[in-house]
Amino acid sequence: MKLKKLCEKIDYTCLQGSVETEITDVIYDSRKIEKGTVFVCMIGAKTDGHNYIPDAIAKEAGAIVIEKEIDLSEIPDNITVISVKSARKALAYMSAAYFDYPAKELVTIGLTGTKGKTTTTYMIKNVLEQAGKKVGLIGTIGSLAGDKKLPSKNTTPESYELHRLFREMIKEGCSHVVMEVSSQGLKLDRTAGIEFDYGVFTNLSPDHIGPAEHASFEEYMECKSLLFRQCKCGIVNADDEHVEGILKGHTCEVKTFSCAKVADLTAGDIGFIKENGKLGMHFHTKGCMDCEAKVHIPGRFSVYNALVTMLVCHLAGVSDDAILAALEKVQVKGRVEMLPVSDKFTLIIDYAHNEVSTRSVLTTLLEYHPKRLICVYGGGGNRSKLRRYDMGEVTGQLADLCVLTCDNPRDEEISDINNDIKVGLAKSNGKYIEIDDRKEAIKYCIEHAKEGDMIVLLGKGHENYQEIKGVKYHFDEREAVAEIMEELKK
Repeated sequence: MKLKKLCEKIDYTCLQGSVETEITDVIYDSRKIEKGTVFVCMIGAKTDGHNYIPDAIAKEAGAIVIEKEIDLSEIPDNITVISVKSARKALAYMSAAYFDYPAKELVTIGLTGTKGKTTTTYMIKNVLEQAGKKVGLIGTIGSLAGDKKLPSKNTTPESYELHRLFREMIKEGCSHVVMEVSSQGLKLDRTAGIEFDYGVFTNLSPDHIGPAEHASFEEYMECKSLLFRQCKCGIVNADDEHVEGILKGHTCEVKTFSCAKVADLTAGDIGFIKENGKLGMHFHTKGCMDCEAKVHIPGRFSVYNALVTMLVCHLAGVSDDAILAALEKVQVKGRVEMLPVSDKFTLIIDYAHNEVSTRSVLTTLLEYHPKRLICVYGGGGNRSKLRRYDMGEVTGQLADLCVLTCDNPRDEEISDINNDIKVGLAKSNGKYIEIDDRKEAIKYCIEHAKEGDMIVLLGKGHENYQEIKGVKYHFDEREAVAEIMEELKK
């Protein structure tokens, strides 16, 4: 592909060479430069791509994209050099061109917000799939084209990876993609140039504020708001106090959802479902859908996630009957995920591994008035001791029994990690026992469960391994529970 074609959507100045140069690939990692590639010199938090121009010369790159002034005399005449205002933005537009604008061939749904993105993206994906669509997904847990796993790193991957994933999804037959759009992804122009068909705002609270992320809450909100200047239809939570800030400067059509106000889709008559070991929510909606809805994911926040899913899928042309039928079947791996093992007690897997997420999960479950709330968890090794103290304190306050066990101890001893958790438990007088083997800890809880109990396995969620002394051992809690149930039958 000619460099001129790659640069068709960006403002640039050609400082030397020719934009008719043939380019074999777009590269932003100097280790991957090969002969004939274009190297984009991005400035990151730790490294500056301009420092790797000698590598690009040595590896015979076909072109170099810069955003700083450099000494051109050191660059051979046969290497084209173009200057841009923002190399990050240039990478986004060049990557889109390189993969022939795949986002335009997909119905694109982007979600931003502090909480609920992962769960809601999976809910939307599941409902669209139940309606016969093949759907790609990009987010915290990874990237999928239908059921096929695709390699990716960040919640919102770098722009080149993003367009590569889009193109891969199209090859796999996907018609839709639903993705988490992080504030960092928006700030760093990873989604620059994409016009989303639907942009979604879930909620906003202080998070990701610090030297390496956002300087202030105001900047965090400003970055989130960028999504609504690059989507056709914005779907926003009318109940969130920051919704006006999120919509500041928006250029999209706006649709709203609410549990308290008149909106395009409003939920009322909200109630809890607790039947045969299953938990969930039921509610009535008014607005663009007038119906009774159920979702078998516990907690009031599930109603908001369901409203987003209903509104997106309704606007995307899915019938109301198909949406409601699919919503009842939705489960999200590792996010308040119920395993149907008994009609007498409830068993739940959740990824919560810090104080905030643990408190949220446990307070949600307590609204269902369990006979006993039992937590099985450990702590990550080579991580902050404060997190362990906090986990111990909150579980001690809210749970009837804590079973301390193994999580990902990494290079630490399980006993040392659990001793730190016990510091927090002592503050709240929490009852606990210790069983180092996680499968045995789960088995103990199942064997001793009483009618009406809730057992929640915290910390592993979607993970299928335990990291011990530098080795990742396969461990999937769903498989462990299935094996335990078989053992108990025998």
